[in-house]
Amino acid sequence: MTSASMTASAEFRAAGTDLSERRRSGVSRGPLIDLAAAPDTIGVTWGADGAATIGALTSIAAIAADPRIAAAYPGIAASASGLATPQVRHLATLGGNLAQRSRCWYFRDPHIACLKKGGSECPARTGNHLYSVAFDLGPCVAPHPSTMAAALLAHDARIVTSQRPGISIGELLGDGSNGTSDHALAADEMIRSVELSAPLPGERALYKRAISRSHAEWPLAEVCARAVVTSGTFQFIRLTAGGIAPVPLRLAACEAALQGKPAGAAVIAEAARLARSGASPLPMTGYKLDLLEGVVHDLLERLATP
Repeated sequence: MTSASMTASAEFRAAGTDLSERRRSGVSRGPLIDLAAAPDTIGVTWGADGAATIGALTSIAAIAADPRIAAAYPGIAASASGLATPQVRHLATLGGNLAQRSRCWYFRDPHIACLKKGGSECPARTGNHLYSVAFDLGPCVAPHPSTMAAALLAHDARIVTSQRPGISIGELLGDGSNGTSDHALAADEMIRSVELSAPLPGERALYKRAISRSHAEWPLAEVCARAVVTSGTFQFIRLTAGGIAPVPLRLAACEAALQGKPAGAAVIAEAARLARSGASPLPMTGYKLDLLEGVVHDLLERLATP
């Protein structure tokens, strides 16, 4: 492999939990722009309809510990509680989690070129890709690292930036077909806040991840699930997954199999099996589909239980 081409462009720094590591290793070398909290970038505000707006500089720990978020958006609170370590959650920000760079070990090696560092190929595709994607959507096979992105996708969140009034998670992160970047933010564009819709009446939400050790590990597969179950029937269902593709995914086939259907064992088992729909695992990543199906099945059983 040839040495990676390094960018000298300036980078925003909030807590720097990701950026500090990249600079230590030599992957990032450009100048820094430190971000100072403004009123619209920190904390949580609530609309009259019960919808929340979360500032981009709000820490992950603050989101996890907020009782009102836990009551209105339990899937988001649980996602925040589950990622990284207590020390990282205390410093890391919501905006930083969404805009963090790839965690692929080839990207993190400053001596190896890859698509995200100006290279012409993805070395993980033909190398060790044990922790890579099971849904192969583009030239880069690194799974997107943001747990919060998967949770916010489940809630149809809108991302307010310094240049755009509100974009979807899909618009922020793309569809996985561009292997050269982790997001669609312009070089001088920063995330300012995240807007959530009001929770539905009777809505419940859960989050679960499958990891290779009990704590402080990147998810092999993770799912955020929202549902309204009335009279034993799925009246509303939303399932999103992370750790399995270059971007967070809606599990649309699962949702279609559940919408308007009885919340019984047979329906749940079939819907969980459909979590594999559209998958194209690499030689080493087929196991992630077993994990994904199991996580979906477990969450649906819990949501179906009164």
